[in-house]
Amino acid sequence: MPQNDHNVDVAIIGAGPAGLTAAYLLTKKGYSVRVIEKDPIYVGGISRTVELNGFRFDIGGHRFFSKSKEVVDLWNEILPDDFIQRPRMSRIYYEGKYYSYPLRAFEALGNLGIWRSTLCMASFAKAKLFPNRDVRSFQDWTVNAFGHKLFSIFFKTYTEKVWGMPCDEMSADWAAQRIKGLSLWGAVMDGLKRSLGLNRKPNDGMATKTLLESFRYPRLGPGMMWEAARDFVVAGGNQVLMGHSLDQLTQDRKSGRWRMTAQGPDGEVVIHAAHVVSSAPMRELAGRIHPLPATLGHAMELKYRDFLTVALMVKGDDIFPDNWIYIHDSKVKVGRIQNFRSWSPEMVPDPDLACVGLEYFCFEGDGLWSSSDADLIDLAKKEMAILGLCDPGDVVGGAVVRQEKAYPVYDDSYAANVLAMRTELQRLYPTLHLVGRNGMHRYNNQDHAMMTAMLTVRNIEAGEQIYDIWAVNEDAEYHEAGEEGQQTAGERAALKSERLVPNRLKAA
Repeated sequence: MPQNDHNVDVAIIGAGPAGLTAAYLLTKKGYSVRVIEKDPIYVGGISRTVELNGFRFDIGGHRFFSKSKEVVDLWNEILPDDFIQRPRMSRIYYEGKYYSYPLRAFEALGNLGIWRSTLCMASFAKAKLFPNRDVRSFQDWTVNAFGHKLFSIFFKTYTEKVWGMPCDEMSADWAAQRIKGLSLWGAVMDGLKRSLGLNRKPNDGMATKTLLESFRYPRLGPGMMWEAARDFVVAGGNQVLMGHSLDQLTQDRKSGRWRMTAQGPDGEVVIHAAHVVSSAPMRELAGRIHPLPATLGHAMELKYRDFLTVALMVKGDDIFPDNWIYIHDSKVKVGRIQNFRSWSPEMVPDPDLACVGLEYFCFEGDGLWSSSDADLIDLAKKEMAILGLCDPGDVVGGAVVRQEKAYPVYDDSYAANVLAMRTELQRLYPTLHLVGRNGMHRYNNQDHAMMTAMLTVRNIEAGEQIYDIWAVNEDAEYHEAGEEGQQTAGERAALKSERLVPNRLKAA
């Protein structure tokens, strides 16, 4: 067989958390695997860590927290000695004031003032007494849950920055997935406990912080996890082909085997495999399947939101103690600002410099995305000054990192388009497995993306679909309360409100 031809058990598209989780577990089980990754340098996808002159940048910010014992155990197995415990601190910036997130009741009331707080509660009461019965959009859902006043303060500006579309054009599915289970009363009561220090719990006579106040993190950033997973895959005799982009995917109808071609730095690579695991964006995958089933054309209508990080190196001590600050202010374009040293001190090599990352949400090819790095760095410096966070003269360096297809867009038509592609692929190609955030066009967290890959490996091993991976995170509440790794697959399957691992479809 030619050097650029590979004959393996499983071909994997994408070396992000889902793709590398699948590759890692398949390698452990003795399968031959080839992974293609279009990035020429970094594995990890949006969970990669970019390095420049010793400074390390987390693309989006990744707290390592999961209630799934299987996921936590896998993290510990891949990276046994490099986790550190970090304090969790996030705030919202609104009209020149900071609000702790999660909410602190006394602080929020003080910042908003009595009159505005009264209006918020009156608006909340109105929403509960006279709810919108025809909930179609993110705005409908959120106003019903919190009232129009709180929606306008804590949801509208930031959400529209992130998605680049009005809240009344976004699907209610987005709110249902990301903020389901968060009640105003619950937030106020939790904030009251936090304000009074009552959220600590006994542990063998000692007071310890809850997981809302701390999280684990790889000392050199999340990319450290996926670099270790890649190294294991390679040490096991398999390959991760960097700088290789999917070109075409075809199945031989007689043998059922796949022929995948990819373009790399040395030309075309051909991979023959019994199974294909794809974490590539659904729209991208649909355009590469040959011949293209007519119904897959709907996937070409799926949309994505991109973003970029402008990292600034600033003279002096850390600018703020938070892991990140959400910017709910229409005067600036930045949506969120990270403090990389608050994630891990080892991500900033110079003790005399702070390093922050300003996140701008955009569409690939628009004005922000197409701006030069120098113009983006100038914009970031100006906006830091507007927010009162630093003097532009103290900035001694900068860098820009772009991330395409960071967020699958939940518009009015996305659900029907995803269902059409999912249904057709399951009918025509049962050995083509979709995993991960973009592979399933679902805003999954890192642990959910990993779990879709873990269950897919079990299905491949069984030779049939014994788990429905589309049920992962189907009814999940988005929050970080509770104990890490507290539930096994069976226990979680019994909890519909926090499901991470679905019930078996069949006995293995």
